[in-house]
Amino acid sequence: MSRREVFAEISPADFFYRNRDIAGFSNPVRAIYAALRELVENSLDACELHQIPPDIYVRLTQEGGIPLGLATYKIRVEDNGSGVPASYIPSAFGQVLFGSKYRLRQTRGTFGLGGTMAILYGQITTHKPATITSSTGTSKIYEVELRIDIQRNKPVILRRRKRSNVEGWHGTVVEFYLEGDYFRAMPKIIEYLKQTAIASPYANITFVDPRGRLYKFETATNKMPIAPKETLPHPYGVDVETIQRLVTITETRTMLQFMITHFHRVGRATAKKFLDFAGVPQDRNPHKLKQEEIVKLVHAMKNFDAFMPPDASCLSPLGEELMRAGVQKELNPEFIAIDVRKPSAYSGFPFIVETAIAYGGNIQKTDDILLYRFANRIPLLYDEASDVSWKVVHTEINWKNYKVSFDKPMAVLVHVCSTKIPYKTVGKEYIADRPEVEREILNGLREAGRQLGTYLSRRESAEHDKRRLDVFSKYLPKIAHFTKDLAGKDKELDVERLLRGVGKIEEET
Repeated sequence: MSRREVFAEISPADFFYRNRDIAGFSNPVRAIYAALRELVENSLDACELHQIPPDIYVRLTQEGGIPLGLATYKIRVEDNGSGVPASYIPSAFGQVLFGSKYRLRQTRGTFGLGGTMAILYGQITTHKPATITSSTGTSKIYEVELRIDIQRNKPVILRRRKRSNVEGWHGTVVEFYLEGDYFRAMPKIIEYLKQTAIASPYANITFVDPRGRLYKFETATNKMPIAPKETLPHPYGVDVETIQRLVTITETRTMLQFMITHFHRVGRATAKKFLDFAGVPQDRNPHKLKQEEIVKLVHAMKNFDAFMPPDASCLSPLGEELMRAGVQKELNPEFIAIDVRKPSAYSGFPFIVETAIAYGGNIQKTDDILLYRFANRIPLLYDEASDVSWKVVHTEINWKNYKVSFDKPMAVLVHVCSTKIPYKTVGKEYIADRPEVEREILNGLREAGRQLGTYLSRRESAEHDKRRLDVFSKYLPKIAHFTKDLAGKDKELDVERLLRGVGKIEEET
């Protein structure tokens, strides 16, 4: 008897239910860290996009289980962000791959997956619903209790209520239960919050752990980075599917207007040159393009060398002032060297690399250089050795050229911001070694390294002069005393005046 193969379709929620490892929810330790991280990042984005100084409150409460092991936790994350419109609350938190992140601009989130995936993980490990409370600052506060219908990828609303918003509060509160192992995840969670405070020194973050311990990461500046703007796709970064979608939705009636309207930094003159290069009439109606013509158009875009490179108006780097404030607040080093690179691009996507080297102060000596990695202000804590920054720091830079070695009290920080971070995995833990990104990180660290090398040379020279002056201070008074006796004088030489002269000469040199 022959067996027939059974074919079936599964929903996105069902896919991630079966493959939650690829989203960072591989075990109870990793899951509780990933859930907290995803919700905090959503909160920061909701504040920054509307230029609201973030004030985020996080609390973990143990509900049951082994005190130092696997247990059920209630997680609550509250922010003062823009809030979620009432009609979108169920889908935003109860439908996988539904969100506001699918636009071409710089955001922490990439896939619109993290917050919903955290709630999904909580549901499949505790079978308890999630409660979402939100307001956009209107007269009402909306509260929704929901589950996720995993097979249909739809929210199931269990309870919905609204109440008066007398104080005009705006923001979002997310509460749900999940199975986790906080006490093994604790070092990563605390480190994540510390590094988030470095990358967002304008944010107030309060964390209360299951034992009631309070961790506060207070703001160090009132200045916030500019909010990133949405941008258009660059011709170098599109594919056949992108053009097919644009052709379907465009309201333009000529290919000349189509190029000018739908692509980043394509003006009339550039569009005319490109269409001549591609052999496409300027007055051709884009709606009438055939499939083979679209493929030909995309190939022409890849080979046309007169498109202007993407600009960085859609990016929101930290900048030297904010980067310095964050590093100084959390690491308190004796010296900071910062280099902010000029905008660059890979595959048509703009990006900016910011690097910093912090030395001495409260930085502890280890057997290796402390490496802090950030992507769109997200701290990357796992899989460090797979990241392009680790490769640059450990294999491409000879730190002896800058008078440092791996056992020195030094921290290296690398921040990459882009409309599309080249992550290697959905879990967003490490950046691929794209040649363009790798080159900018290398050049940024070399420049910061030169600043550090100059500082260490001056400090070494100053220490040498201090030791020399200490020798003079120790022996000159004795020499003056014996010289007075040998010369038969009543008065000794003015040693202090002589030492001041030596010190002045050393300062000038």
